[in-house]
Amino acid sequence: MQIREAALTEALLETLIGMSAAWEAEDNCRGYRKNERADIEGNRIFIAEEGGETVGYLLGHVEDAKKSSSVMADGTPCFELEELYVVPDLRSQGVGRRLFEYAEAAVRRDAEYIMVSTATKNWRAILHFYIDELGMDFWSARLFKRIR
Repeated sequence: MQIREAALTEALLETLIGMSAAWEAEDNCRGYRKNERADIEGNRIFIAEEGGETVGYLLGHVEDAKKSSSVMADGTPCFELEELYVVPDLRSQGVGRRLFEYAEAAVRRDAEYIMVSTATKNWRAILHFYIDELGMDFWSARLFKRIR
């Protein structure tokens, strides 16, 4: 398994859009829709490859915090993790962890924090992954309950 940062090419764009279409079809994230070119352009791209085939990706970009909070001051540089995807057959085998850790090391000079929002239906698993396995801290949540 090789993890690396990749430049966006037409071939990689096609691969990432295809993988995001497969993710959309899984229907495991609330409101997720497959990517288009504009969703990928402008992000740093980290990929996991096995046997020359892309089997996972992480997209994100550095931006400054827009307002002060209990976590960070206004203007603090953060890496906003937009998406982390691994093909179903390789999940729970450390691929996502390796992508995250590689990206973390790569953006450390440019950002003070990594931030991620998620809308997965399997919130227990995703919180376990980000908090227990990757050492992220829980900051806030938006909960909902349908009442009619």
